[in-house]
Amino acid sequence: MEALLLQLLNGLDKGGAYALIALGLTLVFGTLGVVNFAHGALFMLGAFVAVSVEKVLTIGNKVRDESVTFFEAYKEVPYLEIWFGDTGAAIIDWSVPLSILVAIPFMLAVGIAMERGLIKHFYKREHADQILVTFGLAIVIGEIIKANFGANAIPQGAPDIVAGSANVGSLIGLDGIVYPWWRMIYLAFSLTIIGGVFAFLHMTTFGMVVRAGMHDREMVGLLGINIEKRFTIVFGLAAVVAGIAGVMYTPILPPDYNMGMEFLVLSFVVVVVGGMGSLGGAVAAGFLLGILQSFASLTAIKALLPGIDQVILYLVAVAILLFRPRGLLGKD
Repeated sequence: MEALLLQLLNGLDKGGAYALIALGLTLVFGTLGVVNFAHGALFMLGAFVAVSVEKVLTIGNKVRDESVTFFEAYKEVPYLEIWFGDTGAAIIDWSVPLSILVAIPFMLAVGIAMERGLIKHFYKREHADQILVTFGLAIVIGEIIKANFGANAIPQGAPDIVAGSANVGSLIGLDGIVYPWWRMIYLAFSLTIIGGVFAFLHMTTFGMVVRAGMHDREMVGLLGINIEKRFTIVFGLAAVVAGIAGVMYTPILPPDYNMGMEFLVLSFVVVVVGGMGSLGGAVAAGFLLGILQSFASLTAIKALLPGIDQVILYLVAVAILLFRPRGLLGKD
């Protein structure tokens, strides 16, 4: 029972990451009709925003180490700690959550620049052309990150107050079942962002126009509404969602230049399974496949079916598409 609960929680927080990336992919495909293979790179960029913020906050100077008395020793101390003491140390400790404040404007600008500078020229081109161009862009972004940050993963820590684990088993009468606080925070964060996106699309005039454009772009244009301007903003918002998802995932998975490609492939499977253009399908499939992948990694399952945890998503995708060619919630 304990193992099953842990795998369920692990699948939910992993599914949250898949769902957030897939949500952005679906928004872009549903509004612009573009298959954006650079979307995973936006997730990676967000992660490296967190890395960059942490590097800036920890810029420091060598000061005398008073704890060493038998010779003159120096240690590197961040300027924030020198200037502000414990307050400066707390700011550094909370660098990952604070990185969201930098990631939102940065990712919005990157998304709008991508759409205006490149993507808009491929709206009416074949999907194969879109995939080729955006995939190439993803490789370029990855190489830029590699050149500036190196090829190795760069660990990022969660704030000390949530760096440990919680006794989640006590909530259901099973003491001894512990799960990392930050993973639970990431799950809550994912659900909050997903809820915010759906609320934006269903409860604001802007969102309703976007949804109408997803169904009938020409009709919205005939009503005198500049749908292209709104679609540009949607692309920027999709980039923001991917970016902040990457920021918050850094304490779970240390970012490297290849992480965007890894998540893109899995999230694209999620989009196809959920139904191309279906926002609800992307979210449902993200959590479903995250849970399935988690349970497939159980030792007993892998002993029975070696390597099943590596291919379970693709096997499920094939099975679903055989019976539902348009995905779980795709329109027939």
